[in-house]
Parts: sequence; structure tokens; C-alpha cells
Amino acid sequence: MTGPVGGPERASGRVVPSWTEPLAAAASRLVGGPLGRHALVGRSVFWTPLRVLLLFGVVALALAWLGKSPCLQQYRTDDGQLTLDWRDHRQYVAMCYSDTVPLYHLEGVDDGGVPYRDPWFETAADGTSVARYMEYPVLTGFFQYANARMTDVWLGLVELVPVLPTALPVVLYFDITAFWLAMAWLVVVWAVQSLRRGRPWDAVLVAVSPLVLVHVFTNFDAPAVACAAAGLLALSRRRTVLAGVLLGIGGAFKAFPLLLLLPILLVGWRRRDLAAAVRTIVAAVSTFVLINLPVALAWPTGWWEFFRLNQTRPADPDSLYFIVSGFTGWRGFDGPLAAGQPPAVLNAVTAALFVACCVGIAVLAWRAPRPPRVASLAFLVVATFLLVNKVWSPQYSLWLVPLAVLALPRWRLLLAWMTVDALVWAPRMYYYLTPEYKGLPPEWFFGAVLVRDAVVVFLCVLVVRSVLRPETDPVRADGVSADDPEWPTSPSRIDTAQDRRVREGVGSGTS
Repeated sequence: MTGPVGGPERASGRVVPSWTEPLAAAASRLVGGPLGRHALVGRSVFWTPLRVLLLFGVVALALAWLGKSPCLQQYRTDDGQLTLDWRDHRQYVAMCYSDTVPLYHLEGVDDGGVPYRDPWFETAADGTSVARYMEYPVLTGFFQYANARMTDVWLGLVELVPVLPTALPVVLYFDITAFWLAMAWLVVVWAVQSLRRGRPWDAVLVAVSPLVLVHVFTNFDAPAVACAAAGLLALSRRRTVLAGVLLGIGGAFKAFPLLLLLPILLVGWRRRDLAAAVRTIVAAVSTFVLINLPVALAWPTGWWEFFRLNQTRPADPDSLYFIVSGFTGWRGFDGPLAAGQPPAVLNAVTAALFVACCVGIAVLAWRAPRPPRVASLAFLVVATFLLVNKVWSPQYSLWLVPLAVLALPRWRLLLAWMTVDALVWAPRMYYYLTPEYKGLPPEWFFGAVLVRDAVVVFLCVLVVRSVLRPETDPVRADGVSADDPEWPTSPSRIDTAQDRRVREGVGSGTS
């Protein structure tokens, strides 16, 4: 006998997706229907939820690698040289483009150049030679360097043991990089599952997300996402210093984990547990500084390249500013710019809009009837940062995946957003192909971006609603999860009178 969707919501202290999630209930019919009312839950010795989720993740990551594999094809030129087959714009036509492939040569890691110390030279529009340096944060730069040196080691082993598989150095470099990116994403799956002991199956949306299938190997964002997710897990277990260290390490990979410090501060402030928040923030900032300081002191010009590039780059094709310009012919806040001239007005506008969003989120945290959850505010901070920023590279959407699952675990809704966001990749690739080579007109890409942004705004509205009306929060309403699984409970916590009334069921209709 199976339990209908409207039946009991939990078994053995867990939320059962095939009873509560219409998508899971429909999918379960392929294997006999929803879980039975009298089924024994949690008795499997080997196939625990975590191991099943990790298996799903491995399968999804393998499919993600296959999606990039057309860009790893090789062929021999007329003179017999083996080279990468990107003829006829294969990287766009097959939609397999990955930054890791061109950056292997462009950023000099293939010839042993040390990031931030050793420049390479480009010819500017006026014919002068310009020194360029690694354009990524410190740990991402050395991550690329380490993978390139592993590639050299493997090629050396092939010379000693010819039976070992080999390929072009850039292909080996991609595969080695992909291995570490895959390991990092499995850490994300583990961390989200560990944060959701009462709802472990929510992490399946992290493991098999369409965004993972498309973008986990597009760039180097997975380690930063892993650090952010693991940092939230450490915070939930009241290991605040470790949480800060992980967030600081993540910030040295990509800056976005540092954005989570604001939600942590706001929740700590609202819960009257500022000590935990301050320890986390101090540890994060200290770790970030300790990682960056040696490079900044030794090679200041190379270290500053990342910040210089972000100041001088114009609006990205995925940004709202570029879309408005593309549809209307608007020339931007700054008008025509000379080569290398920073868009000062655009930079100021994006900064002001993000500050305004953060102020709004702080007001929301204070006015909420109950202290908001860390994941809810974290999703809002990162989502608004992407929406108002001048750059939204396609792989940045991976930042939102674990935060969305933690903040709003509604399977159909999140799967719809992830699918829409992942599908933006197709018109983006054919936008770069251009109509001259049978690509798509830019309006197709612009329209897809607007749809993606609209869906993200809708998710933000739902998250705000769950903060203002806690009874609509799936995590707080399931009766299994903790009040805030991302925040450590403290017996010494001092509530406000309003919070005590809410907990007792006065004024908000919740209990």
C-alpha cells in the first residue's frame, strides 16, 4: 500500500518527497509509486541517502563532461601536427565551449609561467605591446597553475610508460581540471545533504541540476561554491572559526562566498548572537587577507590585475544594461569609451544598486516576524548581486544552486528555474556564432536572458514571502527541520519579546 501525495509528510523523522513533492510523486510511478505507509525507512546498510545522492552526482558530472567532449576532439593538420579541432566554430555549434581550454594557452600556464609574477604580452589597438597577468583571484590562478603542472607530470610519465593514455596537453589539462571541479561539486552535494538531515533528498536538485550539466566545467567556480556550502555547514555546527576560514578560502577562489558574510551578520544581529557572527566574519576576512597578502606584496601589479579588469570591463552580454542597450540602442551610462577606460558611471550605478538591495535585505531581516534563515538572506544577497551587476557570466548561476535549494526547496519550481537558466547557454553560443555563420540574431539571446532574470526575480519574491510569512517556508513548515538549519542553536540565546510571542503562536498564526 502506498502513501498518497496528501498523506503523512514524514517517516522516521524525515520528509518523504514522494508524499510531499508532486514531481517526486510522479517520478516514483516509474518504480512502483510513492513510498508505502508502512515502509521501513533508514534501514539500508549501504544505500544511504548520501551515497545515492553522490551516485546521482557522479552520473550528472559524467554527462557534463560528455557535453564538453566535442571541444576536446583532435585532428592532424596537413603537415601532420596533432591539434585541437575547433574548426568551423565547433565550440559554439556544439555548445561545448569551456574557458579552461583557451585559458591554458592565453594565461601562460602551459609554459610554466607563475601566475601574477610572469606576464604575457598582447598587442593593443594602437600597436603597442601590453603586459597582461592572471586575471583571476589568487587561489583560482594557482589552481590553474597546479593543474598545468600535473599535466606536465602526466606527460612525463607517458614518456616513461608509453602504455598510459595520452592526448594533447590542453586536453589532459581540461580532464585534470574537470576531475577537481567534479570533486568540488560532490562536496557541495554532501554539504547540502548534511544541512538537511530532515530533508536529505532536497540535495538531489544540487546533484542533478541542469546548471551542473551545462556549466560545472565551463569555468572554475565549483571550488568557491564548495567552500561556501561547507562554510554554511560548519556554521550550523557552531564551528564558527572554521566556517569563516572556509568562506575566506572560497573568497580567494571567487569573491562571491564573501557576500554570505552579510546574511550571517544580519541573522546573528536578529538572533542576538552577534558573537558567533563576528567570529565567522573575522575568521573569513583574516583568511582572505592572509591568502592574498603574500601575492600582493611580492607581485602587486599581477595581483591587482583581477581588480583592474573588473573596473575596466564594460557591461557583460548577460547583464540587464547590455540587454537594454541591445534592444533600444542606448549607449550606456558612460557613452563611448576609449580602450581600457573604465565605465565609471556604470560602476557607480551597479555599486549603488547593490548597496540599496543590501539595505532592503537588512530591513527585511529586522521586520520579519521571526529571525530569517541564513539561506534565505544568502540567496537574496547573491541573486540581487547578479541581477544588478554589470557581469553575469553563465557559470555564475552555479552560485545560486545550493542557496536556492536551502532557501526554497520546491522541486518543480527550482527545476523549472534551473532548466530556463541552463537553456540560456544555447542562444548565447549562437549569439557568439553571429548570423554570418548561421547563428541566431541577438534578440533571441536578449530575450532568453530577460526570461531568466524574471524567473530569478520571482524566486526572490517567494523567498521574501517566506521570510515575512514563516508558515509558507517549506523548511519551517515541515515539522522536521530545525528552526534554522544553517544557524547553530545556542541555549544562551536571548530572544526579543516579539520573537518569544511568535514562537508561542501569538501574532503570526504560527507555532
